[in-house]
Amino acid sequence: MGFSGLRLRSAFMIAMLRFFTAGESHGEALIGLLEGMPAGLPVDFAFLDRELWRRQQGYGRGGRMRIERDHARFIAGVRNGCTIGSPIALWLENRDWKNWEKTLSVSAPAGEAARPVASPRPGHADLAGALKWNFPESRYVLERASARETTARVALGALAKLLLRELDIEILSHVIAVGSAALDPQVEVTWEKLRALAARGEVLLSCLDAASEARMHAEVDRALRTGDSVGGVFEVRAQGVPPGLGSCASWDARLDGQLVQALVSIQAVKAAEIGEGIRLAARPGSISQDPIHYDREARRFSRPSNFAGGLEGGMSNGEDIVMRGYLKPISTLRRPLESVDFQSRQPVKAAYERSDVCIVPAAAVVGEAMAALVLARAALEKFGGDSLIELKRNFAGYAAQLRAW
Repeated sequence: MGFSGLRLRSAFMIAMLRFFTAGESHGEALIGLLEGMPAGLPVDFAFLDRELWRRQQGYGRGGRMRIERDHARFIAGVRNGCTIGSPIALWLENRDWKNWEKTLSVSAPAGEAARPVASPRPGHADLAGALKWNFPESRYVLERASARETTARVALGALAKLLLRELDIEILSHVIAVGSAALDPQVEVTWEKLRALAARGEVLLSCLDAASEARMHAEVDRALRTGDSVGGVFEVRAQGVPPGLGSCASWDARLDGQLVQALVSIQAVKAAEIGEGIRLAARPGSISQDPIHYDREARRFSRPSNFAGGLEGGMSNGEDIVMRGYLKPISTLRRPLESVDFQSRQPVKAAYERSDVCIVPAAAVVGEAMAALVLARAALEKFGGDSLIELKRNFAGYAAQLRAW
């Protein structure tokens, strides 16, 4: 590809959906920016607030969630209840800011109000960030590396969900493991169960099975008693994704790679999986693929299994997209691990900041948001459209093309 081709590809990619977040964990607010959303999408403000509420729930969350009441305030890109095609800007207030206003003042030195993170926490961004930005301690690193940042991602992901809903694409999640307690493999995962789980007024550990959730609850209780933390696994599913999103033509256009990167970008997620990827590594090929059938009545190709998780060759294949995120336990411990003092270089215990014990249910909601942003971008790349009407017209044309096979 020549230089002009590279410029053309770069300009094309910039024109698609992209997002940014800004803000510190204890700063005045978090900001979300979303560019490339078509005009004319009705914004369900109650749905956005519900998604933010879901992120705050879960057994094992810390005291911060009793302070915040997350709400997305639009300051650009939405007028009279609909998107207008320009970049969207969201403001999410941090109520805890009043307790940190002097410590994290924009213009004045912190002075006696400083709250330095004097010893880095193993497993956190503290040490690597301090070395990277040449900070004498890790306060500023902690503020940006904190999972509080995902509040903005969930708000923007809710907008992506609303766009996908217009194309009859749905994304939901559930927790399949907390610590050593896992979802009973005999429990069938259905969309009816996933919808009921998302609609629950009380969220404990977002598990589809009560008995399995009770075992997960005991895992969190054990960590609480011992001053420890616990990780786990969440699963995100997308239904209604048409075949052909993503591409096998170049490495960075592969949809499976984009989804895995999106999941691993979530704080504490150390691994991601598409379909039955981990189990398939130990199985023979003859029982690891999804046979191809054709449903003449529905006029579509179908599979009796979904080991591939809805993705083949970097492209969606029309089956449900299934992905999982694997979270390590939270790094901040009430019983701190060994560390080193930044100034003296002497061995000390790691710093402690108010934190959660288990974030797996919250991470699942963030996983939904990230999957929605990736899939919405892929849909816009495939179908285009500066307005919702144009996008849906293009989508309908592609659906007709598939039916004509």
